[in-house]
Amino acid sequence: MGVAGKGQWEVTAVAPSFFHGDLRSISLEAAEGEACRLVSVPVWFSRKVQLMLYGSKLRGLIRGHSWDFVHCWEEPFIPAAAQIARWTPAKVPFVFWTAQNLSKQYPAPFNWIEKYCLNRCVGWLACGHSIVETMMTRGYGKRPHRIIPLGVDLHRFRPHPEAREKVLKDLGWEDSGSPIVGYMGRFVPEKGVGLLMRVLDQVKSPWRALFLGGGVMADELKAWSLKYPGRVAIASGVPHDDVPAYLNTMDLLAAPSQTIPTWKEQFGRMLTEAFACGVPVIASSSGEIPYTVADAGLIVPEADEPAWSEAIGELIDSPALRADYRRRGLDRVHTNYSWPIIAKRHLAFFDELLDSARA
Repeated sequence: MGVAGKGQWEVTAVAPSFFHGDLRSISLEAAEGEACRLVSVPVWFSRKVQLMLYGSKLRGLIRGHSWDFVHCWEEPFIPAAAQIARWTPAKVPFVFWTAQNLSKQYPAPFNWIEKYCLNRCVGWLACGHSIVETMMTRGYGKRPHRIIPLGVDLHRFRPHPEAREKVLKDLGWEDSGSPIVGYMGRFVPEKGVGLLMRVLDQVKSPWRALFLGGGVMADELKAWSLKYPGRVAIASGVPHDDVPAYLNTMDLLAAPSQTIPTWKEQFGRMLTEAFACGVPVIASSSGEIPYTVADAGLIVPEADEPAWSEAIGELIDSPALRADYRRRGLDRVHTNYSWPIIAKRHLAFFDELLDSARA
């Protein structure tokens, strides 16, 4: 937003100095040539984001400056969002962002926090269509809103044959070998890791598989891989800057997310990053995925293992079909998910809300 709003907006981004992530701990690092002012603040209890709290440094920052607008990148039912909403001066427009696509009954005090943030905000942002469909049943329709998904850095995530060659060499694989079926994300049941293992067992066409990520199913995945010596690679602890190289190594990405009572796919960042690297996508019908993919990839009923086996085999056997989905994915990500496009959509909505407040 700092680049998109240059000359009209002065952006300050505030972020935790340290955060316990899903796969590894994350320390805040400024990007080279940062387009906005970046402020690091401490947080507590970041192992459980639902309980995370900011401290006095953020309170002083919010209350100590004459802000025109506050964008809270926190779910509206958690204490951190309540802190930001409470500390933002009453006359300053406050907006939050949500990716919740299940209508949950939150216990106290989380239900009180959600109500407070909704009443306090002048508008809200949703990660996708399924989120809006859910939130409208919870009374969110009384505030203006926009669907603005996550973006992709197209300078980092792009087709890169040389990066592919390097990773293949590191894995001890030849470029001329069988097509590589890729997976990227957490190794957990709801992400469909178990289903993908079972499906690959059934695929008759020659394949190799690259699993990128980590999680509680790592040992199970490693044990399964022993059935296929030289054909399965598992890469854990890969730094984010190296992810595009691993994506480029894949000939297709499988995203077999499985809906459970407490979760369904909220967006699918791995899908848009695969698009940006020119990787064809096969994805399940869970949650937001069909909206994220649209016609740029192949959507398969999430629990239909025969359909998954057939779809993967079809893409493995058809270079022409993979090339078609590669073109579609690149077009979709450049048209809908590049960060400059996402930033402009944010600022357009913020301008509308500011004009409304002034009127």
